[in-house]
Amino acid sequence: MLHFDIQEFDDPTLQNSGINMDATFLQMLDDARGIAGIPFTINSGYRTKEHNEKVGGVSNSSHLVGKAADIKVGNGNERYIILNALIKAGYKRLGVGQTFLHCDNDETKPNSIWTY
Repeated sequence: MLHFDIQEFDDPTLQNSGINMDATFLQMLDDARGIAGIPFTINSGYRTKEHNEKVGGVSNSSHLVGKAADIKVGNGNERYIILNALIKAGYKRLGVGQTFLHCDNDETKPNSIWTY
């Protein structure tokens, strides 16, 4: 990856767990980062089942299979730039929160955009 270190995707309770991230997901995210031209801070990448439950993630979260990330956003312009880049990179599942954007490429779920 050009723009990320795999450790950025570690579950905070399990060192080196970022290696469980899906390669296609990571390539798409790296592409989106290049398109955006601004840094992406990863709030959450891979999650263990226990950590996912602790943070209130859904039981079938795409984070559990390494096909999702939450990206920190600081303001509306940054949210627009990152969201636009994620769409251009091919993401079709996006969640929009006040302080973060969720993206995943979990093909077992329908295309969707939602808010938190």
